[in-house]
Amino acid sequence: MSEKQNPWIEGLQTIGLSVVLALGIRQFVAEARFIPSGSMKPTLQVDDRLVVEKISYRFNPPERGDIIVFRAPQAALDLVGSTRKDAYIKRIIGLPGETVEIKDGQVFIDGEVLAENYIQAPPAYTWGPETVPAGEYLVLGDNRNSSSDGHEWGFLPGDRIIGRAVVRFWPPQRIGGLD
Repeated sequence: MSEKQNPWIEGLQTIGLSVVLALGIRQFVAEARFIPSGSMKPTLQVDDRLVVEKISYRFNPPERGDIIVFRAPQAALDLVGSTRKDAYIKRIIGLPGETVEIKDGQVFIDGEVLAENYIQAPPAYTWGPETVPAGEYLVLGDNRNSSSDGHEWGFLPGDRIIGRAVVRFWPPQRIGGLD
């Protein structure tokens, strides 16, 4: 014969398990983020809400074109005078070992023009050529001329990447995957 458990204890166990699962999912699987600035226009708009998945980079390295969320490097925080541990969102442009140069409104990877149909406007600055160090990435905002990104503060160490933005869930008229 089974004993009936106290409903208060059963309720507390259910709530406790729910909290542990929610925290575990947010820490290791996925989390929601919002866009606070226009640095990724036109791809992402201010106040868009995204799901950032955290699993794929445990098995495969980031790829060019991935939109990632990362813990801002100290050089980025110093540039804007922030003392907070801000998270940024940018697009991966340069991969480890590649030589990147920005000139004449275009990005060159190892001497070849990178086709970019997602940017707000061509970059109005010159940068490089520089070779991306092992284990690091060059990340740039899609709104190249209004983005605090790698062209200002340097390369992003791979261990600062939180995850890859995969889907926009708000606003409703813009729900869908990200390119």
